[in-house]
Amino acid sequence: MRGGRLRILGEEIVGCRRCPRLVSWREQVAAEKRAAFRDEDYWGRPVPGFGDPDAALVVVGLAPAAHGANRTGRMFTGDRSGDWLYGALFASGFANQPQSVDREDGLELSRAWVTAPVRCAPPSNQPTPAERDNCADWFQRELDLLHGAAVFVALGQYGYQSLWRYLGNSVELPRPRPRFGHGEEVTLGDGRSVLMSFHPSQQNTFTGRLTREMFAAVFSRARALVDRAT
Repeated sequence: MRGGRLRILGEEIVGCRRCPRLVSWREQVAAEKRAAFRDEDYWGRPVPGFGDPDAALVVVGLAPAAHGANRTGRMFTGDRSGDWLYGALFASGFANQPQSVDREDGLELSRAWVTAPVRCAPPSNQPTPAERDNCADWFQRELDLLHGAAVFVALGQYGYQSLWRYLGNSVELPRPRPRFGHGEEVTLGDGRSVLMSFHPSQQNTFTGRLTREMFAAVFSRARALVDRAT
């Protein structure tokens, strides 16, 4: 039943045209393409969440990458960030394979869901506050359908702040909001957990700010929390 509702919501998300700047940018990128992908058909539309409708773990990013999910149509698929994320999910038992290349590559998630508060690729990876707010309804409706979510991993400060806004609608949160920091953990009043991680963007991984070991440790902890909660 949840899977059907998430599928219907995904179809609504894909048809969204609320933000003129993002619509223009995502379609421009899809038409011009990157040279390495010139023979591919770009998705060029909003990207719905992906994973197991019975997820206990929810991973929250920022937005689709211009030549990643905006090309492939699946969150964190077809770029280096996705290589890091799905590799970590595989190692921690949430995915059946470590690679995420395209929508037909056979990847399946178990007890995990991957999403983002903004569904269209933004210029310079920087959505405006108005664009974030336009997408907030999609984010809320999607997370509301994930009734089994017990652990959230926020990838980057943007994802953390968006997740915190959502959680504030249903649970009393610590005040002031805990500062974002890699590896930090917050236990909510209802027993759910929020883990924080630097985003696996090239800005972080190429500079060594985020290492494989650091990233793996977050998902190892997420695995332990999920197993304890379910």
